Amino acid sequence: MTDQELLYTMELTLALRHQSSHQRTLIEAMGSATAVYENRHDISHSFEHLSPRLAETVATMERFKQQCENELDYAARHKIQILTRTDDHYPARLRECEDAPLVLYTLGHADFNAKHVISIVGTRRCTERGRDLTTQLVKGISEHIPGALIISGLAYGIDVAAHRAALGASLPTVGILAHGLDEIYPRSHRSTAIEMLQHGGLMTEFMSHTPIDRLNFLQRNRIVAGTADAVVVVESPVRGGSLNTARLAADYHRDVFTFPGRPTDINSEGCNLLIRRNAATLITNASDLLTDLGIAITPSPEDAQAQLFPDLQPEEQAIVDALAAADTDLPLPELSQALGQPVFKITPLILTLEMKGIIKVMPGPRYHLIGR
Repeated sequence: MTDQELLYTMELTLALRHQSSHQRTLIEAMGSATAVYENRHDISHSFEHLSPRLAETVATMERFKQQCENELDYAARHKIQILTRTDDHYPARLRECEDAPLVLYTLGHADFNAKHVISIVGTRRCTERGRDLTTQLVKGISEHIPGALIISGLAYGIDVAAHRAALGASLPTVGILAHGLDEIYPRSHRSTAIEMLQHGGLMTEFMSHTPIDRLNFLQRNRIVAGTADAVVVVESPVRGGSLNTARLAADYHRDVFTFPGRPTDINSEGCNLLIRRNAATLITNASDLLTDLGIAITPSPEDAQAQLFPDLQPEEQAIVDALAAADTDLPLPELSQALGQPVFKITPLILTLEMKGIIKVMPGPRYHLIGR
């Protein structure tokens, strides 16, 4: 693509902001963004169903020229790669979507066309259970399909948990942003984002200095959905961006999966609704996900050894069983009562289980069974 064609393509994305389908229609009909620009004052003659307001907007697209030139300079200075739909590195899965962005801005070293790409999304106000499920899911993916790309939105809650789990499991991970690459939002995730640049990257359709806006986050969700083979919703209330992402994924003919939750859990109401409406496949672990995706699962040597030589003593297993049966985090007195054992006897066992990574001490203190 020539520099001029790129410039006009960028101008068109600003002129028809949040209207990717119209952008694509114009370029495909006219043959190029350059042709759209050259015929911008007569565009309504070529499209009889084009609204007068849209035609007027296209006619004035040149007003964005300086902003786009500044963005090209900014990208060059900060080593930002600009991808258009004709570039080989543009996400091929996303290119299939009718409303795919004309332009993407990326940082890092990610292969957006990896053999396996999975998006993991969920509520910003996730529970400890949600974080555990995310970590175990990503760990299981890494064991069976090393090199799989994990996509999410770098938001609070499940999103950042997915990115951090991927980094911990040595999987590449990409954050899809709802603003330009000149900042990180939320700022508390900056260190995670910097680490991701070495083991994945960041992607956005928005130029630098784009204000933080709710509509941009909703628009971002179509990239999260369209870039992947499958979308996993870990936790979500009935209203939330995750269900929007799941709907978009279904529209793009992507597989949608979710973890079930108790009827009383607000953060699982959306997941349960997806299952009830047959809008998502129920999974409980990574094996379920990979099996439904047609990826062969072979037990690792570690798994086989764990089955042959359980590393839990009967007293430790009793604590695990009690926490599992309670289906909630328990304070020490309640755990002691459930086991019928005095506190002083189970305290050292709890410490051992914590060191083994089986339970976690929560504020209170309450004891949480990891992965439940």
